[in-house]
Order: sequence, then structure tokens, then C-alpha cells
Amino acid sequence: MQQYLDLLTTIMEKWVLKSDRTGVGTKSIFGYQMRFDLSEGFPLLTTKKMFLRGIIHELIWFLNGDTNIKYLVDNDVKIWNEWPFQAYLKANNLEADFPKYSLEWSDKLQEFIENIKNDADFAKKWWELGPVYGKQWRDFWGIDQITNVINQIKNSPDSRRMIVSAWNPVEIEEMAKSGLPPCHTLFQFYVANGKLSCQLYQRSADTFLWVPFNIASYALLTMMIAQVCDLEYGEFVHTLWDTHIYTNHFDQVAEQLSRKPFPLPTLEINKNVKSIFDFKIDDFELKNYVSHPAIKAPIAV
Repeated sequence: MQQYLDLLTTIMEKWVLKSDRTGVGTKSIFGYQMRFDLSEGFPLLTTKKMFLRGIIHELIWFLNGDTNIKYLVDNDVKIWNEWPFQAYLKANNLEADFPKYSLEWSDKLQEFIENIKNDADFAKKWWELGPVYGKQWRDFWGIDQITNVINQIKNSPDSRRMIVSAWNPVEIEEMAKSGLPPCHTLFQFYVANGKLSCQLYQRSADTFLWVPFNIASYALLTMMIAQVCDLEYGEFVHTLWDTHIYTNHFDQVAEQLSRKPFPLPTLEINKNVKSIFDFKIDDFELKNYVSHPAIKAPIAV
């Protein structure tokens, strides 16, 4: 994963200072690409400990077409919590009472999570994100894009139309009400020499917090689809557009850049699973993962 550390270094050296929606501010560059050969190991970051179980659960959640994060909350996956919580505060005129990232805000968030776990009506009302990733992947105005692309890979592997888009301009504002318009907007598959490759086009890349997560998620998706299509692993190609580091992540980036990567782990997938929609958390086993400790950083909401 030296490629990822090189990306951090590039941003810190060639940055443009930009304001952003969150008000935090970023160092940003425009346009960057990384390539990962999936036959050489699973690209899970080793210079800080990664939460693979959360990555798998989120991907299963997307593939199920789900847009309510109760499934994630029930499985102790916290990555989507802040956005619907902030929407809840705004809708109830509570933003001034609970300033972002304050102790009071954190306590209220924990209370909110408990309500989600224990009150089905509350969860249905406040933890529905709108037509985000899962909706667009499985029901883009009636089109099941995941099923379609797998059928294309199996039946027309030389097609240049094996694309899944999460960016639905008609529904962007609806997505933004309680979540985010898709950051990883579109991905395309390519078959050659019996191997499946995938390229992700990401419009907005929080490089310290979420890019390592995105790399692992789409590498995993590529491996899962390769298995159900009887193909070997090719490359995961990650193309980033607005590629940024938030100003409140600079110390964490410096800590990460001081660490030396360990060898990549391997990820074994249950070979008995033949449908992309049948995978469960227990169908994946990470082996030989050695990492440095986690590095905590705030999410810019």
C-alpha cells in the first residue's frame, strides 16, 4: 500500500487550499489514479488498523438495496451514523443546542443510536437515508444495475457498457437531505484473459478517513463478482477527482506517513457462494493481516 502513502504525500506537497461544504477546509488536488493487482494480495491498509467487518457489512447492505442504516447499527457498524443524526438535529431545531463534535453532541448521538436499536418506528423515520447507494445499485428507476452488470460479464464479457452508476441527478437533492450524494459515483468492469478488473470513479475523496475504506470495499466487490462469474482476479483501478485531506487530519496524516507498511494480507471467500446476493459476513476470512494501531480522526459532516 505504498501507493496510498504516495498519494498522501502528493496532496501534502502539491495542494490547493479549498473551502468545502463542511466548513472544515481541505488541502486538495484534482485527478489521481492508483492500481492494485488483486492477485498479489488484498489491498487492506497496514499503516493503520482497518475495520474489515464494517467494510463487509456495508457492502452487503449496498448489495441488498437497503437504505436504512438500522442493519449497520445492529451490527455495530458506525460509519453512517453522523449524517442522519445531523439531519435529525436540523429537522428538530437542535443544532444550536448540540454543536458539532462537542461532548453534548457525542452524548446525544449515543442516545440517538440507542433509540435506533430499540425503537423500530424511530429507526424507520430518522435512519432512512433516502435513495443512496443501495437504491441506485438495485433500483435505478426500476433498473437492477448489479444483476444487469453480472449478466453482461457472463454473457458479453467484451462489452464496454459494464457500468454501475450511483449518480442519479434526479434524486441527488433527496439523497442530500439525510445523507450524502454519492462520493463513489460510478464503476466499470473489464474482462481480459479470464480475469475481472474494476475501475471506480470517485468524485470526492476524503483521503485519510475513507479512501482506504473505499479501496478495500471495491476490491472486495470485484473479488465477489469474479467468483460468481467464474473469473480470476484482475486489477482494481481507483480514479479520484477532488482528492483532499481535511485540515483537522494533518497530524494523523503525519503519523501515518511515519509508519512503514507491512506485507498485504490475503482474503479467502467461501467458494460455495454462487450468487452475489447470498454472501454473509461469515463467508470471508482475512489471513496474515498485520497492521500498525488505528489512528482516530473526526468525520467532517
